[in-house]
Amino acid sequence: MPPSTPKTLASLYVSLIVTTVLTAVLVIATIWLDARSNSEDSWVRHTLGVRNQISEVLNLLQYAETSERGFLLTGTDIFVASFDRAVAAVPAATDELTKLTSDNPRQQRALGELLPNVKEKIRLMRENVATRRAGQGPAAAATVDAGEGRRLMLRIREILSNMGAEERRLQALRETSAEHSSLLLRIGAALTFLLICVLGAVSSYVTRRSFTELANTRDRLITSNNDLLEQVSRREQVESQLRQAQKMEAVGQLTGGIAHDFNNMLGVIGGSLELMQRRIKKGDFAIERFLEAALKAMQRAATLTHHLLAFSRQQPLAPEIIDANRMIADMSDLLRSTLGEHIRIEVVSAAGLWHSHADSHQLESALLNIAINARDAMPDGGKLTIETANAYLDDAYCRQQVDVTPGQYVLIAVTDTGGGMKPEIVARAFDPFFTTKATGKGTGLGLSQVYGFVKQSKGHIKIYSEVGAGTTAKLYLPRIADGVPQVERRRPQPALVGQSSEVILVVEDDHLMRHLTAASLMELGYTVLDSDGAADALAVLSSRPDITLLFTDVVMPDVNGKKLAEEAQRTRPDLKVLFTTGYTPNAVVHGGVLDAGVNFLSKPFTIEQLAAKVRAVLDQ
Repeated sequence: MPPSTPKTLASLYVSLIVTTVLTAVLVIATIWLDARSNSEDSWVRHTLGVRNQISEVLNLLQYAETSERGFLLTGTDIFVASFDRAVAAVPAATDELTKLTSDNPRQQRALGELLPNVKEKIRLMRENVATRRAGQGPAAAATVDAGEGRRLMLRIREILSNMGAEERRLQALRETSAEHSSLLLRIGAALTFLLICVLGAVSSYVTRRSFTELANTRDRLITSNNDLLEQVSRREQVESQLRQAQKMEAVGQLTGGIAHDFNNMLGVIGGSLELMQRRIKKGDFAIERFLEAALKAMQRAATLTHHLLAFSRQQPLAPEIIDANRMIADMSDLLRSTLGEHIRIEVVSAAGLWHSHADSHQLESALLNIAINARDAMPDGGKLTIETANAYLDDAYCRQQVDVTPGQYVLIAVTDTGGGMKPEIVARAFDPFFTTKATGKGTGLGLSQVYGFVKQSKGHIKIYSEVGAGTTAKLYLPRIADGVPQVERRRPQPALVGQSSEVILVVEDDHLMRHLTAASLMELGYTVLDSDGAADALAVLSSRPDITLLFTDVVMPDVNGKKLAEEAQRTRPDLKVLFTTGYTPNAVVHGGVLDAGVNFLSKPFTIEQLAAKVRAVLDQ
């Protein structure tokens, strides 16, 4: 053996030992970093939980306050039930917030100031509700006007906002720390990999034992890589939770926005009625502009409610067989008058187009909403193309979409030559209250209403857009089998008045709504009886065989309108029934679709709508 051989072997052994030691150190460091990253991720999730709980406390108080105001304004017991549920949930929510922030002295101090304000706010709201229940509406209103409740709510919001800011600060610090740990972990894994390669090179000159060590180190590397993949997965989960927290904040903002809009509308209606009352007392009957303002506010409130129900897929639909080509042709005059002369409209109708099954009025409204958006995207004029076609959505396409069933569909595509939209705008196009228009130019509910209607109709909608190349909105409605008879759509007829020989029984538990409906029907010429519940209504029906129509609310205490109608028609099979309600998940609407043979009028309704619907039911 040459003299240099022992030294060489010694150097190789020293290199092997040093490399092995360094590798072990880096593996231990990687494991430590992994544990640290897990701990930091846990703290990020904890911060998200605190933020969610802060939002939960604020949402419950806001919901309780809204319900209290609703009861003070209307006296309706449904607001009391909502108020009681919200108030009952507040202690558990504040206890959970106290538990989650027990590690943070600053947040505990904030809670020490928050809880007395919350208790005082709840006490004040309960007193207002009790005062209103006792029939002392002015006294309750005076308490509200005093501003103590508003001062408490402002202070509560301020405290919760400060707590939220503290949690956001902690979250930023913890996320930064987690990112650093993740970076160090990746660097450690990379260094480990390099050193293992060196170990492999050295092990090729020494014993078989070195190869065994190399295999063991390689196994450790695989484990480290698996741990890294798990951390990536956990980070994605944390990001998902963050997005959920942001959605919860958006829901809170949405609730406040809706309350703000409705308060404005109620303010207009109430103020107009008060001004009319004062003018009439003075003998001045120049009240037309106040009447017009109140009616416009009522129509805005009804439109907002319908939009929200459409987006939540809870509007009552009356589907029928639709020939899309014929429907679009019938809409041509409406589209031209709505879009204006600077927009050129072209219709491309497919030959042999299948029939679809949907609510024709809602479909017309959806197409009109899309056309109006297209018009706004072409302020200097352009071309709007409406195209129909038979389409098939296969399994491969449906796997990439949400809630889409493979099958045959009728396609209606609306294309404009506007400026197009960026991908991030397209992704949010169907979000409620999202709009790119200037303030006051759009509600942000048009496309969300379209989306809700299409999904409720078991269809699919997709927007394709490129900046500078225009936008195409594609509506897919399920095909209905050929051979099903198509219902001829009736043209609107002028509202007809009734006769005193036609007797209508109005059943409504809300006395204000009952008296207003009865007065409207008497104004139309009918003889009207009214009842506040099912028991009294059945008694009236048994004593008055001349009643021709039962006009009943669906949602009532004890016995709902559907059961009342069934009981009445058991003894009076010839009795005609018209249902009404302002909320659809009930006895006469299932899956968002009216039951077969059901006559329905959605609240709120105008006298013209009431006259037309009652006349149509009586003339059946």
